[in-house]
Order: sequence, then structure tokens, then C-alpha cells
Amino acid sequence: MMHDGGWGWGEGMFFGPLFMIAGLAPIIVLILFLTARLSDRRGGSTPLRSAREIPDERFAKGEIQREEYEERRQALGASRPLP
Repeated sequence: MMHDGGWGWGEGMFFGPLFMIAGLAPIIVLILFLTARLSDRRGGSTPLRSAREIPDERFAKGEIQREEYEERRQALGASRPLP
């Protein structure tokens, strides 16, 4: 004898899709969060530097010598005098 008190197939058909969506929602939110976080790191917050600023910074850090610094500035057409 089959007893169907109203909680047979009807509940599974209703709650099944809800549980599937509830299970997938955290995964989708996590993917969106990580994507937004990685895109911010790649360049969203880093200002672009001009080509003339890069040799200035490298010379100030001691990465290049004065001769190379002057050569790069002349090649870029820098018009301000050297310190």
C-alpha cells in the first residue's frame, strides 16, 4: 500500500531546484569575488607612468648609471636640464 500524505514527489520537485541553486550560489559568488580581486591587482589601481618617468625612477634607485640615464633621456626627447 502506498501512502502519499502530500509529501511524495511534490516536495522533491519543488525543493530540488532550490537546493541546487542554493548549492551553486556560493560557488558563483566565490568566482565573481576572485575575478574582481585579480583584475584589481593587474592594473586597476596602478597608475600608468610616462616613458620619461621610468628612467628618472631607475636612476634615483641606482639601477642605472648617469651615462645610461642621460642617453635614455635624450632618446626620449627630454627637454628639462639634468640635476
